Amino acid sequence: MNPNVKKHFDAVASQYDEQRRGLIPCFDDFYGMALSLAESGENSPRVLDLGAGTGLLAAMVRSKLPSAQISLIDMSASMLDVARDRFAGDSNAEFIVADYSEYDFSPQRYEIIVSSLSIHHLTHDSKRDLFKKLYRALAPGGVFVNADQVAGHTPASDAYYRRRWLAETAASGLPQSAIDASVERRSVDINAKLDDQLAWMTEAGFQDTDCMYKYLDFAVFFGAKPAAS
Repeated sequence: MNPNVKKHFDAVASQYDEQRRGLIPCFDDFYGMALSLAESGENSPRVLDLGAGTGLLAAMVRSKLPSAQISLIDMSASMLDVARDRFAGDSNAEFIVADYSEYDFSPQRYEIIVSSLSIHHLTHDSKRDLFKKLYRALAPGGVFVNADQVAGHTPASDAYYRRRWLAETAASGLPQSAIDASVERRSVDINAKLDDQLAWMTEAGFQDTDCMYKYLDFAVFFGAKPAAS
């Protein structure tokens, strides 16, 4: 993953959570859908959060699945420090400082793998490779939920997404400095088209792949590993 991504997120670690709602106009529906899809028939499912950052999504999963064993991986130690504070005293949470696109998860298997606003930082080839690796890392019957940014079908769509996002963040009440910092962070984004990502997930082996939610360039993807695998 581009080292500039780590630099940008190290810099914003302490303010990241309080800015989320202002920078994600569809925050409740976006995260709500991702959380609703994070399901398992296991009493104590093993959950992996890719690019976990401050642990925002992982904490939501913890509230839903209080007995889950949650692994949070992120290349920014500063972001994970915030997550450690959030999960203080939680013996079923572990923290891995690493680039998940290069990390070897074997032999561990997970019932649930989630990610939010992270995978779009990878090149398209790296996304395809990651989806294959995540399929292998899932236990049979496991699910992968990715809440992320997507590219539009045309440059005009991307331009429209951008205008809407800038207008809605400007109306959010966030200070301009926070918006400017987010604009700079988005300069390292490598968004992929929705249909391409569904195709790559299917290519990796996922079944029932679908986009379960979309608001402009924010989308929630789902894929399952067959129970018989």
